[in-house]
Amino acid sequence: MQKRKLLTGLVCGALLTGMLAGCGKKEEAAPGAGATDSNAPVTIKFHAFGSEAQQSWSKIISGFQTKYPNIKVELVNLSEKGDTQEYAKKLDLAAASSEAMDVMMFSEAGMYAQRVALGMVAPLDDYIAKEGFKVAEEYKVDTQLSGKYYALPGKFNPWYVMLNVDHLKEAGLAVPTDWTWDEFAEYAKKLTKGEGATKRYGTYFHGPQGGGWLEYTRLAMANQPDNGDYLKADGTSNLDNPNFRKSIELRYKMEKVDKSSTPYTDMISQKLNYRPQFFNQSASMVVIGSWMNSEIGGTEQFPLNFNAAVAPFPKNSKSDQGTYSMVTTDFYAVAASSKNKDAAYKFVRYATTDGVLAQGKYVPSWSKIKDDQLTTIIDTILAGTKSPDKVDKESLVRVLLNSKATKLVPPASFNADVYKVINEEYEKLILDKQDLDAMIKNSQERTQKLIDSNKK
Repeated sequence: MQKRKLLTGLVCGALLTGMLAGCGKKEEAAPGAGATDSNAPVTIKFHAFGSEAQQSWSKIISGFQTKYPNIKVELVNLSEKGDTQEYAKKLDLAAASSEAMDVMMFSEAGMYAQRVALGMVAPLDDYIAKEGFKVAEEYKVDTQLSGKYYALPGKFNPWYVMLNVDHLKEAGLAVPTDWTWDEFAEYAKKLTKGEGATKRYGTYFHGPQGGGWLEYTRLAMANQPDNGDYLKADGTSNLDNPNFRKSIELRYKMEKVDKSSTPYTDMISQKLNYRPQFFNQSASMVVIGSWMNSEIGGTEQFPLNFNAAVAPFPKNSKSDQGTYSMVTTDFYAVAASSKNKDAAYKFVRYATTDGVLAQGKYVPSWSKIKDDQLTTIIDTILAGTKSPDKVDKESLVRVLLNSKATKLVPPASFNADVYKVINEEYEKLILDKQDLDAMIKNSQERTQKLIDSNKK
Protein backbone atom coordinates (compact mmCIF):
# COMPACT_ATOMS: atom_id res chain seq x y z
CA MET A 1 0.00 0.00 0.00
CA GLN A 2 2.63 2.46 1.00
CA LYS A 3 5.92 2.70 -0.93
CA ARG A 4 8.44 2.27 1.81
CA LYS A 5 11.68 2.83 -0.09
CA LEU A 6 12.66 6.43 -0.71
CA LEU A 7 13.50 7.37 -4.27
CA THR A 8 17.09 7.93 -3.35
CA GLY A 9 18.68 6.82 -6.59
CA LEU A 10 17.59 9.88 -8.56
CA VAL A 11 20.47 12.08 -9.73
CA CYS A 12 20.76 14.74 -12.40
CA GLY A 13 22.48 12.39 -14.82
CA ALA A 14 19.48 10.08 -14.82
CA LEU A 15 17.21 12.67 -16.36
CA LEU A 16 16.67 13.82 -19.92
CA THR A 17 18.76 16.53 -21.56
CA GLY A 18 16.17 19.21 -20.81
CA MET A 19 16.27 18.37 -17.12
CA LEU A 20 20.06 18.30 -17.12
CA ALA A 21 20.12 21.96 -18.02
CA GLY A 22 17.98 22.71 -14.98
CA CYS A 23 20.24 20.61 -12.77
CA GLY A 24 23.28 22.54 -13.83
CA LYS A 25 21.83 25.95 -13.09
CA LYS A 26 20.75 25.21 -9.52
CA GLU A 27 18.90 28.54 -9.52
CA GLU A 28 15.79 29.08 -7.47
CA ALA A 29 13.07 31.25 -8.89
CA ALA A 30 12.47 34.23 -6.62
CA PRO A 31 9.35 33.89 -4.49
CA GLY A 32 6.54 35.72 -6.20
CA ALA A 33 8.25 35.55 -9.59
CA GLY A 34 5.70 34.99 -12.30
CA ALA A 35 3.01 36.32 -10.00
CA THR A 36 -0.24 37.43 -11.56
CA ASP A 37 -2.76 40.12 -10.69
CA SER A 38 -4.71 38.49 -7.86
CA ASN A 39 -8.00 39.56 -9.48
CA ALA A 40 -7.17 38.42 -13.00
CA PRO A 41 -8.55 35.03 -14.09
CA VAL A 42 -5.84 32.38 -14.18
CA THR A 43 -5.61 28.62 -14.70
CA ILE A 44 -3.12 26.56 -12.72
CA LYS A 45 -2.08 22.99 -13.42
CA PHE A 46 -2.05 20.59 -10.48
CA HIS A 47 0.13 17.51 -11.07
CA ALA A 48 -1.03 14.68 -8.80
CA PHE A 49 -1.71 10.95 -8.55
CA GLY A 50 -4.53 8.69 -7.37
CA SER A 51 -8.05 8.12 -8.65
CA GLU A 52 -11.09 10.19 -7.74
CA ALA A 53 -12.28 7.29 -5.58
CA GLN A 54 -8.94 7.26 -3.74
CA GLN A 55 -8.40 11.00 -3.39
CA SER A 56 -11.66 12.91 -4.02
CA TRP A 57 -9.76 15.54 -6.00
CA SER A 58 -13.02 17.10 -7.23
CA LYS A 59 -13.98 18.03 -3.66
CA ILE A 60 -10.67 19.83 -3.05
CA ILE A 61 -10.76 21.63 -6.39
CA SER A 62 -14.43 22.59 -6.07
CA GLY A 63 -13.91 23.95 -2.58
CA PHE A 64 -10.88 25.95 -3.68
CA GLN A 65 -12.59 27.42 -6.74
CA THR A 66 -15.55 28.48 -4.60
CA LYS A 67 -13.12 30.39 -2.36
CA TYR A 68 -11.06 31.71 -5.30
CA PRO A 69 -13.44 32.00 -8.27
CA ASN A 70 -10.79 33.68 -10.43
CA ILE A 71 -8.44 30.69 -10.18
CA LYS A 72 -9.28 27.60 -12.20
CA VAL A 73 -7.49 24.35 -11.30
CA GLU A 74 -6.70 21.83 -14.00
CA LEU A 75 -5.90 18.39 -12.59
CA VAL A 76 -3.07 16.57 -14.39
CA ASN A 77 -3.32 13.04 -13.01
CA LEU A 78 -0.09 11.20 -13.80
CA SER A 79 -1.15 7.91 -12.21
CA GLU A 80 -4.82 7.09 -11.81
CA LYS A 81 -3.93 3.92 -9.93
CA GLY A 82 -1.87 5.89 -7.40
CA ASP A 83 1.51 4.38 -8.30
CA THR A 84 3.97 6.93 -6.90
CA GLN A 85 6.91 5.55 -8.87
CA GLU A 86 4.98 5.94 -12.12
CA TYR A 87 4.02 9.44 -11.02
CA ALA A 88 7.62 10.43 -10.23
CA LYS A 89 8.86 9.20 -13.60
CA LYS A 90 6.17 11.06 -15.53
CA LEU A 91 6.65 14.20 -13.44
CA ASP A 92 10.37 14.26 -14.24
CA LEU A 93 9.65 13.78 -17.94
CA ALA A 94 7.13 16.63 -17.83
CA ALA A 95 9.70 18.90 -16.18
CA ALA A 96 12.38 17.82 -18.67
CA SER A 97 10.14 18.76 -21.59
CA SER A 98 9.31 22.15 -20.02
CA GLU A 99 5.65 21.26 -19.63
CA ALA A 100 3.66 23.92 -17.79
CA MET A 101 3.19 23.04 -14.13
CA ASP A 102 2.18 25.05 -11.10
CA VAL A 103 1.45 22.73 -8.19
CA MET A 104 2.89 19.26 -7.62
CA MET A 105 2.71 16.77 -4.80
CA PHE A 106 5.17 14.24 -3.45
CA SER A 107 4.35 11.15 -1.42
CA GLU A 108 7.67 10.69 0.37
CA ALA A 109 10.43 12.74 1.96
CA GLY A 110 12.96 11.33 -0.50
CA MET A 111 10.86 12.16 -3.54
CA TYR A 112 10.39 15.68 -2.18
CA ALA A 113 14.03 16.30 -1.22
CA GLN A 114 15.40 15.03 -4.52
CA ARG A 115 13.21 17.35 -6.61
CA VAL A 116 14.13 20.29 -4.41
CA ALA A 117 17.81 19.46 -5.01
CA LEU A 118 17.13 19.41 -8.77
CA GLY A 119 15.68 22.92 -8.68
CA MET A 120 12.14 21.82 -9.60
CA VAL A 121 10.50 23.38 -6.54
CA ALA A 122 10.11 27.01 -5.47
CA PRO A 123 10.72 28.12 -1.86
CA LEU A 124 7.62 29.25 0.02
CA ASP A 125 9.26 31.23 2.84
CA ASP A 126 8.25 34.70 1.59
CA TYR A 127 4.61 33.63 1.24
CA ILE A 128 4.65 32.09 4.70
CA ALA A 129 6.24 35.21 6.19
CA LYS A 130 3.66 37.42 4.46
CA GLU A 131 0.84 35.33 5.96
CA GLY A 132 2.56 35.54 9.32
CA PHE A 133 2.39 31.96 10.58
CA LYS A 134 4.99 29.48 11.78
CA VAL A 135 4.96 26.15 9.98
CA ALA A 136 5.94 24.26 13.15
CA GLU A 137 2.85 25.66 14.91
CA GLU A 138 0.48 25.50 11.95
CA TYR A 139 1.28 21.91 10.91
CA LYS A 140 2.26 18.71 12.69
CA VAL A 141 4.89 17.83 10.06
CA ASP A 142 7.99 19.99 9.61
CA THR A 143 8.81 20.10 5.87
CA GLN A 144 11.89 22.31 6.16
CA LEU A 145 14.93 21.45 4.04
CA SER A 146 18.26 23.25 4.47
CA GLY A 147 16.60 26.09 6.34
CA LYS A 148 13.82 26.71 3.79
CA TYR A 149 10.27 25.54 3.23
CA TYR A 150 9.52 24.15 -0.22
CA ALA A 151 6.25 22.39 0.57
CA LEU A 152 3.41 22.21 3.06
CA PRO A 153 2.10 18.86 4.38
CA GLY A 154 -1.30 17.39 3.53
CA LYS A 155 -2.40 14.22 5.31
CA PHE A 156 -1.00 13.10 8.65
CA ASN A 157 -0.22 9.40 9.06
CA PRO A 158 1.75 8.90 12.27
CA TRP A 159 2.74 5.43 13.39
CA TYR A 160 0.85 3.80 16.22
CA VAL A 161 0.19 0.38 17.75
CA MET A 162 -2.84 -1.64 16.65
CA LEU A 163 -4.23 -3.74 19.50
CA ASN A 164 -6.41 -6.82 19.81
CA VAL A 165 -8.63 -5.71 22.69
CA ASP A 166 -10.01 -9.20 23.24
CA HIS A 167 -6.48 -10.48 23.86
CA LEU A 168 -5.78 -7.55 26.20
CA LYS A 169 -8.87 -8.29 28.28
CA GLU A 170 -7.96 -11.96 28.45
CA ALA A 171 -4.55 -10.97 29.85
CA GLY A 172 -6.01 -8.36 32.22
CA LEU A 173 -4.40 -5.45 30.35
CA ALA A 174 -5.83 -2.01 29.62
CA VAL A 175 -5.53 -0.08 26.35
CA PRO A 176 -2.44 2.12 26.95
CA THR A 177 -2.78 5.89 26.64
CA ASP A 178 0.87 6.66 27.43
CA TRP A 179 3.59 4.01 27.60
CA THR A 180 7.23 3.16 27.03
CA TRP A 181 9.01 0.54 24.93
CA ASP A 182 9.78 -1.38 28.13
CA GLU A 183 6.06 -1.48 28.90
CA PHE A 184 5.33 -2.49 25.32
CA ALA A 185 7.73 -5.42 25.74
CA GLU A 186 6.00 -6.42 29.00
CA TYR A 187 2.62 -6.34 27.28
CA ALA A 188 4.00 -8.54 24.49
CA LYS A 189 5.22 -11.13 27.00
CA LYS A 190 1.84 -11.26 28.74
CA LEU A 191 -0.01 -11.53 25.42
CA THR A 192 2.10 -14.37 24.04
CA LYS A 193 0.31 -17.70 24.26
CA GLY A 194 0.82 -21.31 23.16
CA GLU A 195 3.64 -23.13 21.41
CA GLY A 196 4.59 -24.43 17.98
CA ALA A 197 2.74 -23.67 14.77
CA THR A 198 -0.31 -22.30 16.58
CA LYS A 199 1.63 -20.02 18.92
CA ARG A 200 0.18 -16.53 19.29
CA TYR A 201 2.84 -13.84 19.60
CA GLY A 202 2.53 -10.63 21.55
CA THR A 203 3.71 -8.65 18.55
CA TYR A 204 4.88 -8.85 14.95
CA PHE A 205 7.55 -6.59 13.41
CA HIS A 206 7.34 -6.27 9.62
CA GLY A 207 10.96 -5.41 8.99
CA PRO A 208 13.67 -4.89 8.12
CA GLN A 209 13.56 -6.85 4.90
CA GLY A 210 15.21 -6.42 1.52
CA GLY A 211 16.56 -3.00 2.43
CA GLY A 212 13.05 -1.77 3.23
CA TRP A 213 10.87 -1.30 6.31
CA LEU A 214 13.96 -0.06 8.17
CA GLU A 215 11.68 1.82 10.57
CA TYR A 216 11.72 -1.33 12.67
CA THR A 217 15.42 -0.94 13.45
CA ARG A 218 15.06 2.63 14.73
CA LEU A 219 11.96 2.45 16.90
CA ALA A 220 13.62 4.13 19.88
CA MET A 221 15.15 6.80 17.63
CA ALA A 222 11.94 7.73 15.85
CA ASN A 223 10.10 8.78 19.02
CA GLN A 224 12.40 11.77 19.54
CA PRO A 225 11.78 15.31 18.20
CA ASP A 226 15.19 15.40 16.45
CA ASN A 227 17.81 13.04 15.03
CA GLY A 228 15.36 10.23 14.41
CA ASP A 229 17.15 8.71 11.44
CA TYR A 230 20.43 6.93 10.66
CA LEU A 231 22.04 10.09 9.26
CA LYS A 232 21.88 13.57 10.74
CA ALA A 233 20.74 16.62 8.82
CA ASP A 234 24.37 17.56 8.12
CA GLY A 235 25.00 14.16 6.51
CA THR A 236 27.06 12.70 9.35
CA SER A 237 26.32 9.35 10.94
CA ASN A 238 23.80 9.08 13.76
CA LEU A 239 24.58 5.45 14.56
CA ASP A 240 26.46 6.37 17.73
CA ASN A 241 23.10 7.56 19.07
CA PRO A 242 22.33 5.36 22.11
CA ASN A 243 18.76 5.06 20.89
CA PHE A 244 19.98 3.14 17.84
CA ARG A 245 21.48 0.53 20.15
CA LYS A 246 18.31 0.62 22.29
CA SER A 247 16.19 -0.07 19.18
CA ILE A 248 18.24 -3.12 18.23
CA GLU A 249 18.41 -4.39 21.81
CA LEU A 250 14.64 -4.17 22.09
CA ARG A 251 14.12 -6.25 18.95
CA TYR A 252 16.72 -8.85 19.94
CA LYS A 253 15.43 -9.25 23.51
CA MET A 254 11.80 -9.60 22.47
CA GLU A 255 12.53 -12.29 19.89
CA LYS A 256 15.42 -14.20 21.44
CA VAL A 257 14.91 -13.81 25.19
CA ASP A 258 11.21 -13.09 25.76
CA LYS A 259 10.17 -15.01 22.64
CA SER A 260 7.23 -12.63 22.40
CA SER A 261 7.67 -11.44 18.80
CA THR A 262 7.28 -13.44 15.61
CA PRO A 263 10.71 -14.84 14.61
CA TYR A 264 12.53 -12.98 11.86
CA THR A 265 13.16 -16.29 10.08
CA ASP A 266 9.41 -16.92 9.92
CA MET A 267 8.76 -13.46 8.48
CA ILE A 268 11.33 -14.00 5.73
CA SER A 269 10.78 -17.68 4.91
CA GLN A 270 6.99 -17.55 5.06
CA LYS A 271 6.76 -14.07 3.50
CA LEU A 272 4.54 -12.88 6.33
CA ASN A 273 2.65 -9.60 6.23
CA TYR A 274 1.31 -7.44 9.04
CA ARG A 275 -2.31 -7.51 7.86
CA PRO A 276 -2.94 -11.27 8.11
CA GLN A 277 -0.76 -11.48 11.25
CA PHE A 278 -3.03 -8.99 12.99
CA PHE A 279 -6.45 -9.78 11.52
CA ASN A 280 -5.94 -13.57 11.73
CA GLN A 281 -4.97 -13.01 15.40
CA SER A 282 -1.49 -14.50 15.06
CA ALA A 283 -0.12 -11.39 16.80
CA SER A 284 -1.88 -9.27 19.41
CA MET A 285 -0.08 -5.98 18.70
CA VAL A 286 1.36 -4.51 15.51
CA VAL A 287 3.40 -1.30 15.28
CA ILE A 288 2.42 0.27 11.94
CA GLY A 289 1.50 3.50 10.17
CA SER A 290 -1.96 5.01 10.51
CA TRP A 291 -2.67 4.52 6.84
CA MET A 292 -4.36 1.51 8.48
CA ASN A 293 -7.16 3.84 9.66
CA SER A 294 -9.12 2.86 6.55
CA GLU A 295 -8.59 -0.88 7.20
CA ILE A 296 -8.58 -1.29 10.97
CA GLY A 297 -12.34 -1.90 10.95
CA GLY A 298 -11.85 -4.83 8.60
CA THR A 299 -12.03 -5.27 4.83
CA GLU A 300 -13.40 -7.88 2.45
CA GLN A 301 -10.02 -9.59 2.40
CA PHE A 302 -9.26 -9.17 6.10
CA PRO A 303 -12.45 -8.98 8.19
CA LEU A 304 -12.27 -7.83 11.79
CA ASN A 305 -13.58 -10.64 14.00
CA PHE A 306 -12.53 -9.13 17.33
CA ASN A 307 -12.49 -5.76 19.06
CA ALA A 308 -9.61 -3.47 18.10
CA ALA A 309 -8.06 -0.28 19.45
CA VAL A 310 -4.88 1.73 18.99
CA ALA A 311 -2.22 2.95 21.40
CA PRO A 312 0.31 5.74 20.88
CA PHE A 313 3.82 5.06 19.61
CA PRO A 314 5.74 4.12 22.77
CA LYS A 315 8.23 6.50 24.40
CA ASN A 316 11.73 5.68 25.62
CA SER A 317 10.94 6.96 29.10
CA LYS A 318 7.90 8.32 30.90
CA SER A 319 9.55 11.74 31.16
CA ASP A 320 9.80 12.17 27.37
CA GLN A 321 7.70 15.12 26.25
CA GLY A 322 5.30 14.58 23.36
CA THR A 323 4.37 11.49 21.39
CA TYR A 324 6.70 11.54 18.39
CA SER A 325 6.89 8.91 15.68
CA MET A 326 7.58 8.32 12.01
CA VAL A 327 4.95 10.09 9.92
CA THR A 328 4.00 9.80 6.27
CA THR A 329 2.42 12.76 4.51
CA ASP A 330 1.89 14.33 1.11
CA PHE A 331 4.12 17.29 0.29
CA TYR A 332 2.30 20.01 -1.70
CA ALA A 333 4.72 22.28 -3.57
CA VAL A 334 4.85 25.13 -6.07
CA ALA A 335 6.80 24.42 -9.26
CA ALA A 336 9.87 26.60 -9.74
CA SER A 337 8.86 27.04 -13.39
CA SER A 338 5.32 28.21 -12.57
CA LYS A 339 4.21 31.51 -14.08
CA ASN A 340 1.38 31.66 -11.56
CA LYS A 341 3.15 31.26 -8.24
CA ASP A 342 0.77 33.42 -6.20
CA ALA A 343 -2.23 31.40 -7.33
CA ALA A 344 -0.31 28.14 -6.96
CA TYR A 345 0.62 29.00 -3.36
CA LYS A 346 -3.02 29.78 -2.55
CA PHE A 347 -3.94 26.31 -3.77
CA VAL A 348 -1.14 24.67 -1.75
CA ARG A 349 -2.30 26.48 1.37
CA TYR A 350 -5.94 25.55 0.80
CA ALA A 351 -5.18 21.92 -0.08
CA THR A 352 -3.26 21.47 3.19
CA THR A 353 -5.91 23.09 5.41
CA ASP A 354 -9.61 23.27 4.53
CA GLY A 355 -8.98 21.16 1.43
CA VAL A 356 -8.03 18.08 3.46
CA LEU A 357 -11.27 18.47 5.42
CA ALA A 358 -13.26 18.80 2.19
CA GLN A 359 -11.48 15.74 0.81
CA GLY A 360 -12.77 13.65 3.71
CA LYS A 361 -10.24 10.87 3.19
CA TYR A 362 -7.40 11.59 5.58
CA VAL A 363 -6.47 13.05 8.93
CA PRO A 364 -4.86 16.46 8.20
CA SER A 365 -1.40 17.62 9.26
CA TRP A 366 -3.05 20.99 9.92
CA SER A 367 -2.86 21.72 13.64
CA LYS A 368 -5.91 23.99 13.65
CA ILE A 369 -8.32 21.09 13.20
CA LYS A 370 -10.81 20.83 16.07
CA ASP A 371 -11.54 17.66 18.02
CA ASP A 372 -15.06 17.37 16.63
CA GLN A 373 -13.76 17.79 13.06
CA LEU A 374 -11.29 14.96 13.57
CA THR A 375 -14.04 12.78 15.05
CA THR A 376 -16.18 13.41 11.96
CA ILE A 377 -13.27 12.47 9.68
CA ILE A 378 -12.63 9.27 11.64
CA ASP A 379 -16.34 8.43 11.48
CA THR A 380 -16.24 8.80 7.70
CA ILE A 381 -13.08 6.70 7.36
CA LEU A 382 -14.35 3.91 9.64
CA ALA A 383 -17.72 3.90 7.87
CA GLY A 384 -15.85 2.58 4.83
CA THR A 385 -14.75 -0.53 6.75
CA LYS A 386 -16.73 -3.73 7.36
CA SER A 387 -17.03 -3.56 11.17
CA PRO A 388 -16.53 0.02 12.42
CA ASP A 389 -18.45 -0.81 15.60
CA LYS A 390 -15.63 -3.14 16.68
CA VAL A 391 -13.04 -0.31 16.68
CA ASP A 392 -12.42 1.77 19.80
CA LYS A 393 -12.90 5.10 18.04
CA GLU A 394 -12.00 7.13 21.14
CA SER A 395 -8.55 5.55 21.30
CA LEU A 396 -8.00 6.29 17.61
CA VAL A 397 -9.03 9.94 17.90
CA ARG A 398 -6.93 10.39 21.06
CA VAL A 399 -3.79 8.99 19.45
CA LEU A 400 -4.17 10.98 16.23
CA LEU A 401 -4.82 14.24 18.09
CA ASN A 402 -1.70 13.91 20.23
CA SER A 403 0.80 12.46 17.75
CA LYS A 404 3.72 14.53 16.47
CA ALA A 405 6.25 13.99 13.71
CA THR A 406 9.96 13.72 14.35
CA LYS A 407 11.87 16.39 12.43
CA LEU A 408 12.45 15.60 8.77
CA VAL A 409 16.02 14.68 7.86
CA PRO A 410 16.76 15.35 4.17
CA PRO A 411 17.55 11.93 2.65
CA ALA A 412 21.06 11.46 1.26
CA SER A 413 21.51 10.13 -2.27
CA PHE A 414 23.01 6.96 -0.81
CA ASN A 415 20.27 6.31 1.77
CA ALA A 416 19.36 3.02 0.10
CA ASP A 417 22.95 1.83 0.62
CA VAL A 418 22.77 2.73 4.31
CA TYR A 419 19.51 0.81 4.61
CA LYS A 420 21.10 -2.20 2.95
CA VAL A 421 24.05 -2.12 5.37
CA ILE A 422 21.86 -1.93 8.47
CA ASN A 423 19.55 -4.64 7.13
CA GLU A 424 22.50 -6.97 6.49
CA GLU A 425 24.09 -6.36 9.89
CA TYR A 426 20.78 -6.77 11.69
CA GLU A 427 20.18 -10.04 9.88
CA LYS A 428 23.57 -11.37 11.00
CA LEU A 429 22.64 -10.48 14.58
CA ILE A 430 19.16 -11.98 14.57
CA LEU A 431 20.45 -15.15 12.88
CA ASP A 432 23.10 -15.45 15.60
CA LYS A 433 26.06 -14.88 13.28
CA GLN A 434 27.33 -11.94 15.36
CA ASP A 435 26.60 -10.32 18.71
CA LEU A 436 25.08 -6.90 19.42
CA ASP A 437 28.41 -5.10 19.86
CA ALA A 438 29.64 -6.40 16.51
CA MET A 439 26.38 -5.46 14.84
CA ILE A 440 26.58 -1.86 16.08
CA LYS A 441 30.30 -1.55 15.28
CA ASN A 442 29.99 -2.99 11.78
CA SER A 443 26.96 -0.82 11.00
CA GLN A 444 28.84 2.29 12.11
CA GLU A 445 32.02 1.47 10.17
CA ARG A 446 30.27 0.47 6.94
CA THR A 447 28.00 3.52 7.07
CA GLN A 448 30.97 5.82 7.66
CA LYS A 449 32.66 4.37 4.57
CA LEU A 450 29.56 5.19 2.54
CA ILE A 451 29.55 8.74 3.90
CA ASP A 452 33.26 9.21 3.09
CA SER A 453 32.96 7.78 -0.42
CA ASN A 454 30.03 10.06 -1.22
CA LYS A 455 31.70 13.28 -0.10
CA LYS A 456 32.10 15.74 -2.93
